[in-house]
Amino acid sequence: MDSQIYGVPNLLFLTLFTFLAFTTSALPETSSVKPSNSGPQINSNSVLVALLDSHYTELSELVEKALLLQTLEEAVSKHNITIFAPRNEALERDLDPEFKRFLLEPGNLKSLQNLLLFHMIPTRIESKQWPVEVNKKPIYHTSLCPDASDEKIPLKEKNGEKIVSIAKVIKSDDIIRPDGIIHGIERLLIPKSVQQDFNARRSLRATSAVLPEGAPEVDPRTHRLKKPAAPVPAGAPPVLPIFDAMAPGPSLAPAPAPGPGGPHHHFDGESQVKDFIQTLLHYGGYNEMADILVNLTSLATEMGRLVSEGYVLTVLAPNDEAMAKLTTDQLSEPGAPEQIMYYHLIPEYQTEESMYNAVRRFGKVKYDTLRLPHKVVAEEADGSVKFGQGEGSAYLFDPDIYTDGRISVQGIDGVLFPPEETKVAPKPAPVAKIVSKPRRGKLLEMACTMLGAVGLDSHFSSCH
Repeated sequence: MDSQIYGVPNLLFLTLFTFLAFTTSALPETSSVKPSNSGPQINSNSVLVALLDSHYTELSELVEKALLLQTLEEAVSKHNITIFAPRNEALERDLDPEFKRFLLEPGNLKSLQNLLLFHMIPTRIESKQWPVEVNKKPIYHTSLCPDASDEKIPLKEKNGEKIVSIAKVIKSDDIIRPDGIIHGIERLLIPKSVQQDFNARRSLRATSAVLPEGAPEVDPRTHRLKKPAAPVPAGAPPVLPIFDAMAPGPSLAPAPAPGPGGPHHHFDGESQVKDFIQTLLHYGGYNEMADILVNLTSLATEMGRLVSEGYVLTVLAPNDEAMAKLTTDQLSEPGAPEQIMYYHLIPEYQTEESMYNAVRRFGKVKYDTLRLPHKVVAEEADGSVKFGQGEGSAYLFDPDIYTDGRISVQGIDGVLFPPEETKVAPKPAPVAKIVSKPRRGKLLEMACTMLGAVGLDSHFSSCH
C-alpha cells in the first residue's frame, strides 16, 4: 500500500515535469510570433497589402507619403478595419489644386494623416450590414482619426444607394480580406479639423495679394492722403477746389510713391512683424528663427519700428536645419545673434520672382544689408537663387513664405556670413634682414658639413 500511495505522486510529478518542459520549449516560438503582429511585417493576405496593390493608386500613394503604414499595421493587428477608398478621379481631377498643394506640403503632414485616417473605421462593415432605408436613421461610426473624435461618420441608405457621410458608395465589398474590407466611394471625405487648418493657411496666404490695411492711399490730384469725404448737401460748393481738380492727372505727372510715415505712423509695423512671425511658426521648420526674433534679441521691436516709419524689409530666414549647424563659438560673443540676423535683413522689398529675374538678367546682384557695410551676393543656380559664395552659400528654399507689401520673408537652407576682410600686415624691413641673415648662415654651414662628409666617404672608398 505504501508503494501505491507514493507511486501516484511520482507519476503526477513526472507528468507535470514533461508538460513544463514542452511548454518552455514552445515559448520561443510564441514570443517570436507576437512581435510580428506589432512589427512592420504583416500578412501577405492583409487588407493593407491589398490596398497598396489595388487600383486605388492615388489613395495608396497618399498613405505612403503620410507615413501611415506603421499606424495602420497596429490598427489591423488589434481589430478588423473598414476603408472607404475614394476613386482616383476624386483625388486627381476633382480635388481643388490649392487644397491638394496644402496636403502635400511638408509642414502639413498632420493634416494629411488626419484626412486619410478619417476614411478608416476600426470595425468590419460589409454591404449586408449596411442600415436599410426602412429605419431612416443613419448609424454613426468613429474613425481612426484622433483629431475627429467628436465628428463621426454616418452610414445610411437613400433611394437604394449606400451613402457614407456625403459620398456615394460606387463599389461595395470591392476588396475583402480576413482583417478588413474596402468599399469604393465617389469623393473625398474631409474632416472639420483639416478644413479649419486649410482655411487658416489660405487666409494667411490671401494677405500676400491684398493691400496692407495700414497702407495710405494718395490722391493724385492733391498729393495728399485720401480721407472719406463727408456727404455734401445739394447746392453746396465742391469738396475739392477747382484748381486741384484741374491739376495734372497720373498720366501726365504721376504721384510720387509714399515716403516714410514719420511721426504719423501710417503703418502698424508691430502687428505686421507679429503676423510674419506667426506665419513662420505655422509654416513649420523655422522655429529657431522665430525664437531668435522673439526671445533672444530685440530685432522684432526694431523691425516693427522701421515698418511703422514706412520702410520695407526682406528677411532671408534660415530654416531649423541650417540654424542647428551654428556652433557655440559663433553665438558666444556678445551681440553675435543680432549681427548674424542683421546680415539676413535686406532694406528692400524683394520677392522670389523679382530676385530671380534680377539674377537672370544681371548675373550677380549685391543687396545691401542692415549689417553695414556688408552686402549679400545673389546669383542664379539650378533654376533658383543662391546667396553667398563658396561653402557658406545658401539656396532660396521656401519662396514667399510671407509677403504683405511691406515685409517679405524668403526661406533659405543655410546661415549666411559676410566674407572676412583679409588684412595684409606690413613687413618691417629691418626685422626681415635680421631674421634672414643668421638663417642663411646656418643653411650654408649645414651644406658645407654635408659636402665634407660626402668627400670623406668618397676618399675612404677610393682607398679601399
